[in-house]
Amino acid sequence: MEAKIRARVAAQEPISREEAEWLFTQGSDALLQTLACEVRDRYHPRGEATYLIMSILNFTNVCVAGCKYCSFYKYPHQSGAYTLSFEQIQAKLNALIAYGGSLVGFNGGFHPKLTLQDYRTLFERVHARYPQLSFFEMTVAEFMFYCKQAKIPYAEGVEILAAGGTQWITGGGAEVLDDDFRRRVSPGKYTVEDYFSAQAAVLQGGLGSTATMVIGFGEPLEERMNHLERLREFQTVMEGRLPSFLCWTYKPYNNQWGGQEISTQEYLRWLAVSRIYLHNFVHIRTSVLTKNEEALQGLLYGANDFDLPIEDEVTQKAGATISVEFESILQAARMLGYTPVHRAPFTI
Repeated sequence: MEAKIRARVAAQEPISREEAEWLFTQGSDALLQTLACEVRDRYHPRGEATYLIMSILNFTNVCVAGCKYCSFYKYPHQSGAYTLSFEQIQAKLNALIAYGGSLVGFNGGFHPKLTLQDYRTLFERVHARYPQLSFFEMTVAEFMFYCKQAKIPYAEGVEILAAGGTQWITGGGAEVLDDDFRRRVSPGKYTVEDYFSAQAAVLQGGLGSTATMVIGFGEPLEERMNHLERLREFQTVMEGRLPSFLCWTYKPYNNQWGGQEISTQEYLRWLAVSRIYLHNFVHIRTSVLTKNEEALQGLLYGANDFDLPIEDEVTQKAGATISVEFESILQAARMLGYTPVHRAPFTI
């Protein structure tokens, strides 16, 4: 099996699902590193790793999805529920600028009293006030909720947001794209088919999106592979329009689901399999947000890019720690033999 996989990768052919499963369960770390870096080096200068400074701005914690793994959400009228004022949002954006940041991801939740038009108005104000920043506005999962709440098709929802200047709706809310997983862990969210229908509407409407995955809920390998398989197929149909894939790890603290956090080594091995199997993705990103400096080891396993976040209340509530000692994180990349190169946000 190893020789067959090596030959496929050398020929720049996609590996099969069976081969990906073999790599994860039986392939050595050295083999995973070698093959993943071989695929990465098709797209990126050897020995370089790109990064940017960013913030995930959680402007409301009100959400009615009720996901069992979430440590962040509050139901409406529950103690501790909040929605930030524009002045509070400005304070967070100003803090990011002070750190030299360039990208903001707006993440909220399924807030039953907000509408797509409310988001459009907010984003228009933000764009006018901060033209120097780039924005990921909403996740696919949030976008789906507000379209359904307004009883409009996804294409119309895209038009509403695009008219307000929105350029990106990220692939957040994917977690593991397997319907059994979603029924078990996040039954208030949507089916896999519906998720990809919404993301297709986003891309077809001229906006950008990304691919994401979260592992470590105790999900079986079959469900993880279902995610990668559907994602690779979708990327092919969309002719490579998703620029990046970001995988991070579930933090099991302060929520209903609980469990134990997976090891860094398991994360790195999955990152390598993702790079090799997702041959049609240019950027594979490693998660400093959930793995801190250990995430930089992902560069040895096929990743080429990472964020330096200054905040994300969702993961911090679940046990993630964030350091703004950026130079020490960049030095960790250098110690692994990589030159960190600051990049601009992706463009459509």
